[in-house]
Amino acid sequence: MRGKSLIALSSVLALIFIGYRYLPSYYNPFAPLQLNDPPGRMTQYKLRRLSPQACTALLTQARQQQMISARPVADSQGDCPLSNVVRVQDFGAVKLNNSFLASCPLALSSALFVQQQARPLTERFMGSALVRIDHLGSYACRNIYNRADARRSEHASADALDISAFHLATGQQVTVLNGWRQARTQPWLRAMLSASCGYYGNGLGPEYNAAHANHFHLGMRGFGLCR
Repeated sequence: MRGKSLIALSSVLALIFIGYRYLPSYYNPFAPLQLNDPPGRMTQYKLRRLSPQACTALLTQARQQQMISARPVADSQGDCPLSNVVRVQDFGAVKLNNSFLASCPLALSSALFVQQQARPLTERFMGSALVRIDHLGSYACRNIYNRADARRSEHASADALDISAFHLATGQQVTVLNGWRQARTQPWLRAMLSASCGYYGNGLGPEYNAAHANHFHLGMRGFGLCR
């Protein structure tokens, strides 16, 4: 009986191996992440598991494809040390109100999110190109909600970006604070926040709590909490 069980188990493992071998690379958890992989749980999983070297290589490819402009920043020490971080200057055609510090995973996830989701969703819902994103910052050496007894915030490791507004080619500016309350812009903003689940560990917006009423918090911690 034991021998038959081992044979059956071996057969199942062989089928699994063969299945993975013929899966499209973006569905295969063992295949390296590619910049053109579609969003979803598998892409999010691969983003979370990237080695520093693999992340840097993909970020270099993203720069070459003009998905992002970013330059390396020297490692720092102190209460909230940083390593393998970059300063993001823009997302190609989508500009920023200010540059920001980002861990490599945050920079890469953001570049993919803007290219694959934010831009096409803006065209679809608003009938205009997305030309600029305003943010409230990324790096801040603090605990969650600045509470002394709380754990370190994602911002303390440059692993989160707070987005406050979007600018369209028509000249329209849509803030998260006001746009979330308006019938014309709320479906678009909801779609944007929902789409962030395919890249970030968490995406928190106005319905999460009052502290996020005026921005989307897009962070690398967790796995798929977007609301």
